[in-house]
Amino acid sequence: MGIQNGYGTLLEVYVRAPRADDTTAWIDFGWRAAPAPAAARAEHEAFRATLAAAGATVIEGSSDVAGDADPDAIYAYDPLLLIDAGFVVLRPGKAGRRGEPDALATDLTTRGLTEAGRLTEPACAEGGDMFFLDGRTLLIGMGYRTNEAAVEQLRAIVGPDVEVIAFDLPHLRGPGECLHLMSFISPLDADLVVAHPPLMPVRLVQLLDERGIAVVEVPGDELASMGPNVLALGPRRALALDGNPETLRRLEAAGVDVTTYTGDEISRKGDGGPTCLTRPLFRAAA
Repeated sequence: MGIQNGYGTLLEVYVRAPRADDTTAWIDFGWRAAPAPAAARAEHEAFRATLAAAGATVIEGSSDVAGDADPDAIYAYDPLLLIDAGFVVLRPGKAGRRGEPDALATDLTTRGLTEAGRLTEPACAEGGDMFFLDGRTLLIGMGYRTNEAAVEQLRAIVGPDVEVIAFDLPHLRGPGECLHLMSFISPLDADLVVAHPPLMPVRLVQLLDERGIAVVEVPGDELASMGPNVLALGPRRALALDGNPETLRRLEAAGVDVTTYTGDEISRKGDGGPTCLTRPLFRAAA
């Protein structure tokens, strides 16, 4: 088992259920609308059941997040980076989320995982800006939530056996709206990703081409509804937010077996898709 790939069969995954007290701060955290607590809990429960039905052991976080209400705490992908040596404690660029990494670290330490490193000021990084293209290649997007200092610290933590490739992210709508690297690209297999190419850095497009990785293209009218934010349950097996019919058609045409879930409260209102809602802990070796 390992974790330095984004598409091996998902064996164990960490999630954080929505809590009613956190939803009161939805305006401060830039959510599109106030989540309905009971409906959000029901959606998340169904989401966890879907992950379990796909064969993953689902670990629900229990440690409290320090500080004020934080509706983004359900987006468990962002506070940590998982590597084969353990977990790296990140330092979110969104200041209101800086209580999350230690809460997740506490939960994972209880599960027997080891802290492999920790970012320190002035570094800022969020997990949505990085993923392993393969076991030896870590891609990082630099933008309003992840900076160059974080890239350099992460290079030192992962060590010389992992190539860290960083790209500048587009400005798009600026710092008021979060654009992560994984807002427009997600891995599906060793030779396949789903992405919205108009937002991709040229060097990233070239890298995929050089490595023979095909792209399932998400149309522009399905970008805002998180068409590119797809969680690989295994090679060419994916979990996607419902409501993106053309992306779904293109994924299935590429041989991807897609399961969809309803996320009106937990995904659409907070702009966090299935990748954001999960922190994979173990995958089958790719």
